[in-house]
Amino acid sequence: MFLALTLLLPIPVSNRKKNKRILSEKSYGKLTARERILLLLDPDSFDEYDMFVEHRCSDFGMDSNKNKYPGDSVVTGRGRINGRLAYVFSQDFTVFGGSLSGAHAQKICKRNVLCSGVVPQISLIMGPCAGGAVYSPALTDFTFMVKDTSYLFITGPDVVKSVTNEDVTQEQLGGAKTHTAVSGVAHRAFENDIDALLNLREFFNYLPLSNRDPAPVCECHDPSDRLVPELDTVVPVESTKAYDMLDIIHSIADEREFFEIMPSYARNIVVGFARMNGRTVGIVGNQPKVASGCLDINSSVKGARFVRFCDAFNIPLITFVDVPGFLPGTAQEYGGIIRHGAKLLFAFAEATVPKITIITRKAYGGAYDVMSSKHLRGDANYAWPTAEVAVMGAKGAVQIIFRGKEANAEAEYVDKFANPFPAAMRGFVDDIIQPSTTRMRICHDLDVLASKTQSSPWKKHANIPL
Repeated sequence: MFLALTLLLPIPVSNRKKNKRILSEKSYGKLTARERILLLLDPDSFDEYDMFVEHRCSDFGMDSNKNKYPGDSVVTGRGRINGRLAYVFSQDFTVFGGSLSGAHAQKICKRNVLCSGVVPQISLIMGPCAGGAVYSPALTDFTFMVKDTSYLFITGPDVVKSVTNEDVTQEQLGGAKTHTAVSGVAHRAFENDIDALLNLREFFNYLPLSNRDPAPVCECHDPSDRLVPELDTVVPVESTKAYDMLDIIHSIADEREFFEIMPSYARNIVVGFARMNGRTVGIVGNQPKVASGCLDINSSVKGARFVRFCDAFNIPLITFVDVPGFLPGTAQEYGGIIRHGAKLLFAFAEATVPKITIITRKAYGGAYDVMSSKHLRGDANYAWPTAEVAVMGAKGAVQIIFRGKEANAEAEYVDKFANPFPAAMRGFVDDIIQPSTTRMRICHDLDVLASKTQSSPWKKHANIPL
């Protein structure tokens, strides 16, 4: 496991200027680089590397002793989080603003791209991160930020002003709210440094240490055969009425715990980690509360990225489907919804981990297909009695088929397709289940699928529609 605490703080050196900078950072509520590492890792588990390395720059008076700091502007090493090994680097803003010298780069240079898909990589942004430095967290699997004190941007407000004449603050340009709700660059934001580090410790427990390790299994005190009676009434009788998919996810997860990823971005799809009978699972679900659960460009990319991570690290996928289709309109078509929607289809189709799908209500057309359907090598696909598996909704279908000339056609279409039986008859779903038994079914299937192996034809790599 690799963790980058981008823009973290200090190495103890008797230097008045440095101490002044530390006090300045403290006034913003920030921890030092070492404090962050010590809070993240288990007590007495940190082994530091290269603590006496210094930069070798001699220009502009940089070779003066007053401009030399042992360790330069980054703390590197290894330690343990809840007893599990992790490698960490923590950048120190109080030394040259945390900028990268040659020595700094050599201390952290293990190449993000080669590690991708081999070990999980997490970046925690805890201050300003600008220019080329932003691409390291962008290449990692998850990027977390701290509200009000962390920023990510290629060019800062001053450069933006000089080039485009736009007036924008650091927070507006690259703050946590911008990147978690608008750009989708960051996956989650936390209140302060301590909150971020404690949440990172919790998140770490969901992940395997490498792609050769199985998904972690923890001791579970929540019975795997627990029935969930509230699920029998969670879907409204009216098919157009919204409900919260998070209610379903929390009710079936161990101890109702769910670590949501990107909760503020593309909210029409929900992704995150939970445990089922102690085993880590990745959960994907349409969110009827937002845009009726329609898939669009942002939700497709969000879902695809998450599915590919889970597949890379042997984490089973649980998918909850209530999707009326892809979001229509010129903005989506001009933006490339065909290409972006294909990413989600591609991700589910290539995934070889156990895949369990539950259709709770609507499963229409191509959007049904891309949501881990049986057609994409789903292992176990279930439908609730409230499920509707069809090419499209009754109103749209009747308008196309009958051109408005058949008065009773809509009611007939509803009777015929607004239920899960036609799909079950064709083998598109394995069973129609009572909603209250959903947790029990999933836990049982995960036990059966634990030894699943599935191979693909040899290739250098696939060509996902980027």
